[in-house]
Amino acid sequence: MYAVGIQTTDRNHLCAVSESDRRTQIHMDQQERPAAGHMRAQDCRSERRIRRNRLRRQQEMRKRFRMFLMTVFLIAACSFTLSAFRSNAKNEIQTSGKYYKSITVTSHDTLWSIAQQYMDETHYDTVTDYINEVRYMNSLTDDSIHYGEYLVIPYFENDPD
Repeated sequence: MYAVGIQTTDRNHLCAVSESDRRTQIHMDQQERPAAGHMRAQDCRSERRIRRNRLRRQQEMRKRFRMFLMTVFLIAACSFTLSAFRSNAKNEIQTSGKYYKSITVTSHDTLWSIAQQYMDETHYDTVTDYINEVRYMNSLTDDSIHYGEYLVIPYFENDPD
């Protein structure tokens, strides 16, 4: 006879199984099983328990998969929000504050030279606008200023935020 496989009859004993023995064993297993639809009550309960366990495992796997997806989504949303916040913080426009200073007019000062020295182009459209503000703040009737006078002038400086 030709040996096809190895079958264990008990834990310590191994024996060779021939092809004909295998066919006989399969035929006997089929005879012992009841026909479809004629299952014993214990077998029906066992089958139902197996199906319930399979469904429970599938539901648990679906639940874990949904939790995994929600976790990934939450991490992605948080990282996107934080990166957007950090990029906005870097690109913020620096704010500048308007300050006032008192200066003493020297012999070579004019309103135009003071405007060139202290005027900020981002806050005033023209030099004339700056000069008009200086004239208004100091109650000047014309553009003439004199040596030794004190003038209050506006200037802008970036806030250190």
